[in-house]
Amino acid sequence: MTVALMWEARALPGRGAELLAWARRQELPAAPLRRETLRAPQDRVLVLTWWDADLDADLPELPEPDADLVTRAVHRWRFESVSVD
Repeated sequence: MTVALMWEARALPGRGAELLAWARRQELPAAPLRRETLRAPQDRVLVLTWWDADLDADLPELPEPDADLVTRAVHRWRFESVSVD
């Protein structure tokens, strides 16, 4: 089974580039099948990682950035892949 973990944070206004750089520097203790980092308006950063694991497996995730960099706590979601087109 393939599990996708989504990590999304919103930087304080004008600090999106700093949050993006911070997220890209974060190393995980194990390598995912794939890792993709995206950015969006309103200084948002999204990191997707794909794992060969069960949906409820204990998987490494990116940490919370320092509170002085973000507007709120990180949002995290976990999905099971059902198809690839």
